[in-house]
Amino acid sequence: MPEEKKNNYIVSVLVPYPVDKAYSYISPEKVGLGQYVVVPLGGREVTGVVWAVDVSVEDKLLKKLKAVSHIYSDLPSMPDGHIRFLEKLSAYTMNPLGSVLKMSLSAPRAFDPPAPITGYKLANTDSLNPKQRQVAAVMKEGVAYRAATITRRAHCSASVIKTMAKHGFLKEVIMESDPPCVDPDFNHKDIELNEAQKKAASILLEKTGFAVTLLDGVTGSGKTEVYFEAVTQALKLNKQVLILLPEIALSNAFLERFEQRYGCQPALWHSELTPAQRRETWRAVAKGQSKVVIGARSALFLPYTDLGLIVVDEEHDPSYKQEEGVIYNARDMAVLRGALDKLPIILVSATPSLETIHNVKLGRYEEVKLPARFGGALLPKVHLIDMKEEREDAQHFISNTLKEAMDYTLERGEQVLLFLNRRGYAPLTLCRHCGHRYECDRCSAWLVEHKSRHNLQCHHCGYTVKKPTNCPECNEADSLTACGPGVERIFDEVKELFPDHTALILSSDTAENQADLKTILAKIQSKKVDIIIGTQIIAKGHHFPKLTCVGVIDADLGLAGGDLRASERTWQLLNQVSGRAGRAEDPGHVYLQTFYPDNLVMQALLSDKRDAFLEIELEAREQAFMPPFSRLVGLVVSGVKEQEVMHFAQELAKVAPQTDQVKVLGPAPAPFLRLRNRYRYRLLVIADKNIDIQKTIRHWLGQVKLPTKLKLTVDVDPMSFL
Repeated sequence: MPEEKKNNYIVSVLVPYPVDKAYSYISPEKVGLGQYVVVPLGGREVTGVVWAVDVSVEDKLLKKLKAVSHIYSDLPSMPDGHIRFLEKLSAYTMNPLGSVLKMSLSAPRAFDPPAPITGYKLANTDSLNPKQRQVAAVMKEGVAYRAATITRRAHCSASVIKTMAKHGFLKEVIMESDPPCVDPDFNHKDIELNEAQKKAASILLEKTGFAVTLLDGVTGSGKTEVYFEAVTQALKLNKQVLILLPEIALSNAFLERFEQRYGCQPALWHSELTPAQRRETWRAVAKGQSKVVIGARSALFLPYTDLGLIVVDEEHDPSYKQEEGVIYNARDMAVLRGALDKLPIILVSATPSLETIHNVKLGRYEEVKLPARFGGALLPKVHLIDMKEEREDAQHFISNTLKEAMDYTLERGEQVLLFLNRRGYAPLTLCRHCGHRYECDRCSAWLVEHKSRHNLQCHHCGYTVKKPTNCPECNEADSLTACGPGVERIFDEVKELFPDHTALILSSDTAENQADLKTILAKIQSKKVDIIIGTQIIAKGHHFPKLTCVGVIDADLGLAGGDLRASERTWQLLNQVSGRAGRAEDPGHVYLQTFYPDNLVMQALLSDKRDAFLEIELEAREQAFMPPFSRLVGLVVSGVKEQEVMHFAQELAKVAPQTDQVKVLGPAPAPFLRLRNRYRYRLLVIADKNIDIQKTIRHWLGQVKLPTKLKLTVDVDPMSFL
């Protein structure tokens, strides 16, 4: 009998590299769209995704095709909706499709077979004693659990599990580790909402299919409990839920609230997870086991099997914008994901972005308001301190008015927060004798003194040098002086003014990981600290009942530099910082130290006239033809030789489109001309919102050839102009 001819299937596989097309391979067996596979590429084996099946290839090329090395048959295929999302995001952000795919394959160990562990299934429920019935009650028939999980859920000892296994009530099985957040209990805790919260929740619960709703509530109004109602509804429908947070720092308090509400920890996704934790979460999401994911912006790229809701908390936060690699805004891409998969999106903020407010005005988004704090707590009273009148000398930064307010607060046994969004001791060190300023060797930036570490550091590239005793320019001894304050300098001043009170610094320097942050927050929560000196890490998401006085050392800091969004961001940050005060029964006070008390931002905070401020900002943007009334695209040319960079940027400008609908400004040196040893020149495209700006830019860039030594970065909808 002749040997049966073996079938071969031709498939296209997309690999996680900066390529825009999938490559053809021969598969020895039939595979589906989205299947995870291993393929040979340039002498190495890489994991990719089947992007097309039943591909036609010319006969003469067929012999040259390589074969798929391995098929991950134990994993579900990447969902069609996720594939469409990656394709749309690639086109919108003008990034290679393979680079976008890489963000969805960011847990390489997820494809390794998981180590087997011993688990237990419920086998027999006859003649159980009370403790054993307790175990049976928390185990679903047919579902395997680790012993540690059973004991935690049933509040019993390990000996109960061993006894039940010995007598056949539990069956021992080999299983994978328990996926996180498999079975959140939406009946775990009864929640009492006030009338405003009930009304807001009822509107969110009406949303089916694609709809974007802004949950707009003042700080402390209970926004989280409101959108938890929508989370519960999605869970009842057996859907997966993604809750995006802008920073890992917000997750500690949030995780406690989630566990109190649902009786389990959510699945986590952020940069500080170990490879093993990333594997566990990625696999559980891909298999549809984890029901709720709490994560930073990259959590958007996990391969959800049945996503039913996305919540973007603190939607205004600039941390949602990724500035390197694939440049994207997670808030906007979450809306895109919702449109593609026809699911509701909830944007949450006490200080919504102008883009979101504009979409509300146009009727694209619905707005739900929570105008008052939960439980009758009042919003803090804001005071402006004119530093032109109050500052005593250049070496002290806490005004007399703020010092008196701190005295009064501490005497009452309450806590004080001093906010300064500047790490280290001083932002600039110079020589009093010759005027030499310490600048980074690799960037156009001053070195920041860190007194605690006895060094000078660049906050852009990480370059560090030990602080010298003599000036390197004139060799004058003991001539170096610190200019301006950082949180370490404010800490020293606090210890000088309030020696009998405990103080600490909360910044990314003192809380380098989640464990450190948790320890510091616990000290503040238990009132083991009287005075907190913090950067933006403490500005939002934290609830300290005894914190009643907030002092902002330099309220004008964010207004410098002429950034398009300077006023908006300053208002948002100061509003969020102010919101830490008086969140319980004790009234709060906020003191803003400013050299410009008549500035629009300061007056808006003083009078609490948010809507008027936003209207003025929107009007100014419209008159200047700036977002949200136009489109911006930033192009940055970079390289190690400034002349080469400048020359190519000029050549690029010569063929730039200049029409009634598109204008190109530049090239001009970037504010940070040199960054990590690369020189940078910028061009800025300003375009009408009705044109296909990506198509226009592709045509433009197609007219020039980028030299191999240079890099061109395209930033659609830029947030930063540095």
